[in-house]
Amino acid sequence: MAGIFVFSEDCALAGQLLTPALDLKKSLAQPVIAIALNEADAKVLASLGADKVVVLAGKWVEGLADAIYSQAKTAEASVLLVGGTLRGKHVAAYVAAKLNAGMTTDAKALRIEVGKLLASRVLYAGLAVCEEEVTLPAVATIRARTFLPPPAAATVGVIETAVVESDTRVTIGEVTSTSSEGIDITTANKLVAVGRGFREKEDLKLAEELGAVLKAEVACTRGVAEDYHWLPIERYIGISGQTVKPELYVAVGVSGQVQHMVGCRESKVIVAVNNDERSPIFEAADYGIVGDLYEVLPLLTAALGN
Repeated sequence: MAGIFVFSEDCALAGQLLTPALDLKKSLAQPVIAIALNEADAKVLASLGADKVVVLAGKWVEGLADAIYSQAKTAEASVLLVGGTLRGKHVAAYVAAKLNAGMTTDAKALRIEVGKLLASRVLYAGLAVCEEEVTLPAVATIRARTFLPPPAAATVGVIETAVVESDTRVTIGEVTSTSSEGIDITTANKLVAVGRGFREKEDLKLAEELGAVLKAEVACTRGVAEDYHWLPIERYIGISGQTVKPELYVAVGVSGQVQHMVGCRESKVIVAVNNDERSPIFEAADYGIVGDLYEVLPLLTAALGN
C-alpha cells in the first residue's frame, strides 16, 4: 500500500504539512499517514485529515529516523513531507538516503506531474524561484508557516502505536531548555519592525508605543539584534532569522534589503516608514511614508490612539 507520509516533532508544523499532503492525495489517490510522537499530537493530526496516525514514542527525535524509514519503506511511501526544522532536516536526509529517494528542501509549493513530484523553492534570498523535479519516492522539507493547517476533517483518522527500538549508541544525560525573551513573534498577527534608522536604543520606545496602540509585537532587522544588541536574537527577521506572516507588518527605519525581506515578504500588508524615498523597502510595501521616523511615529501613534 503506497502512501503520503507527514512528520514533524512540532505538532503545529505537522498540522501545516497536512495541507500539501491532502492536495497530493487528490493526485496520487493514496492515503495520508502522519507520524506523531505522542497520543495528544496524534489526536490533533487525526482530526485534521490524516487517514492514519502512527505514534512513535521515543526519547529523542533523531533516534526515530530508523523507525520513520521502516514505516515509509513498509508502506512503500510515495512522498514523505518533513517539517523543515534543524531536527527535521536531519531526519529527512537520513530517511531519503535509506530509501534511495530524491530530496528537495524548503519547498514552497508541491504538485504531482507525470508521476513525479514538482517542488518550487526560493533561491538567492528570494531573488529567484526554481522548480525541482523529483522521481518518486520523494522526500521534501517544508518550513513552518509555509502553509496554513487544513480545517477539521469530517472523519477522524485511525491512530496506531508502533514499537520503537531504542538506539543504544546514544544516551541522553540531561535536557536543558533554552531561554527566550518575550513571545514567539512568528505567531504574532501584527508586527512593528525596527531597523538601523533608529539612532539610539532608547528611541525604540517610539516603536513600542506604536506597537502598543496597534496591539503589535516589536521585531527587528539583523543589525539591530546582532550588531547593536538592542533586541533579543529571537526577534530578528530575515533569511537566517525568523520567517513571519502577520496580517500587518510595519517596517520603520528598515532599508528593505533582500536578506531581511525574505523573512517577511508574505505579510498580508506591509507599511514602510523611511526617510529615503529610494529605499528598497518601498518596492515591497503596500503603503509607504517618506519621512523622519522621529516625526512620523509620534503622529501615527497619536492618530491611531484616538
